[in-house]
Amino acid sequence: MSGVKIGVFDSGLGGLSVVRALFSVNPDASIIYFADTAHVPYGDRPGEQVRGFALGIIDYLLAEGAGAILMACNMSSAVALDDARRIHPDIPVIGVIQAGARAAARLSQHKIAVLATAGTVASGGYLRAIAAEAPSVQVIQTGCPQFVPLIESGQLTGPRVEDAVKECLQPGLDAGAKVFVLGCTHYPFLVPCMRELCPPDTAFVDPAEEAVREILAQTGDQIDERSPSRFVLSAPSETFRPVGSRFLGQALPELEIVPWAPGDLKLSPARGSQLAAL
Repeated sequence: MSGVKIGVFDSGLGGLSVVRALFSVNPDASIIYFADTAHVPYGDRPGEQVRGFALGIIDYLLAEGAGAILMACNMSSAVALDDARRIHPDIPVIGVIQAGARAAARLSQHKIAVLATAGTVASGGYLRAIAAEAPSVQVIQTGCPQFVPLIESGQLTGPRVEDAVKECLQPGLDAGAKVFVLGCTHYPFLVPCMRELCPPDTAFVDPAEEAVREILAQTGDQIDERSPSRFVLSAPSETFRPVGSRFLGQALPELEIVPWAPGDLKLSPARGSQLAAL
């Protein structure tokens, strides 16, 4: 491979936690980030629908020049990773669920709590992935439906956030878990609040860090470091650029809009795409 661009996607802002982890290792890496803002959030959508979205986005990213895919979305990883690898056998495709399970199993062989969207919990993706790494581990899964809307609106502190975080942490804490997997790429942005509500020896596993190590191991020194990174949305968003810049820790460039009507499973390449004045 030569000059590999990494395609990264999520339903919205959450995948920027993965981009942040990638840029912390290689600040010059060229990425194409796709946020499916036309369909966010994915958490309550049927798995088959999310699978269609994910495979359509991967087709789009490859058409736009990506040579490797990082699925920065737990729900997509749960329902579409195997199909994506089957359809694109010559392209590295990394999912965050498997990466998160491996990282968590290294920290605990006893109890692991998973915080995730309702869809990811229902998929059983983490149960299967953790069982494959550590069959004797007890997994406590908790759906956290309030997290993504709070984060997408830029709310990371305050009473509403603290109440939501406390409610979602409690099942794991009650079970005696010391390791919490952040089973949605939005959730790392709430870790400061989580730490305040947990014992000091609690560990939080961000699957992004493990996934980034895996994608870089597969692409080696062939990452494109010359082309500018692009950030593409499937629908306009007034909050994505200001909130995303805050989350990423650097100013996002002008955003591209590739319209994708709800229900469609096919994106067109971005030739002629609009630039968002947001």
